Amino acid sequence: MKKYNFIQRNALSLAFLALMLFSFAGQAYTGWLEHNDFLEEHGKAPGTFSNYLSSGHFLQATFENWESEFFQMALFVILTIFLRQEGSSESKLMDEGKDDREKECKPKSYSPWAVRKGGFYLAFYKHSLSIALIFLFVLSFMIHWYGSWLDFNERQVLAEKMTEGFGEYVLNKKFWFESFQNWQSEFLSIFAIVFLSIYLRQAGSPQSKKVNDPHIKTGD
Repeated sequence: MKKYNFIQRNALSLAFLALMLFSFAGQAYTGWLEHNDFLEEHGKAPGTFSNYLSSGHFLQATFENWESEFFQMALFVILTIFLRQEGSSESKLMDEGKDDREKECKPKSYSPWAVRKGGFYLAFYKHSLSIALIFLFVLSFMIHWYGSWLDFNERQVLAEKMTEGFGEYVLNKKFWFESFQNWQSEFLSIFAIVFLSIYLRQAGSPQSKKVNDPHIKTGD
């Protein structure tokens, strides 16, 4: 059996992690420059890069995106339990249901520890992916809320207008505009992959059906 090194075994994760870190660094640096331009326009001294990383401008911009990503992934994982799309590589088979879910929870010698342990551990583990995604969504939502509130009040102070309390800011149109503009793009991307995978193919990708599969075939 051929042996693979660490990078080969984790190439897909490492590639996306590297792309994320590169983009994150680019966002932080250019956001810092843009925010300093904003401060100078209002007669304020530019801030340091380290201070910028805890500013509302940075937190709001970062976590409104993370929030939408985790929200769409959580919904996608959960809704694909119950809903089907005939012909899509992203859907379970049309007749796959509860019996199939019960079979996959039966422990085998190579199953993860929680599956073999059973009881509470299995009950939690079989929903652990959606639980983790929901937790990350809620955490990102809260930090987005906090960052957007800081950014809003900073702009209000510079414009010599009234500020808002953290609790009341959750009803502010600016906050929800930031959320909805990201949510709609994430839902569009999920719709696109679910629908386009019915009719289009990408040879070699596990996200696509085989090139010679009929359009009606459901699942990968």
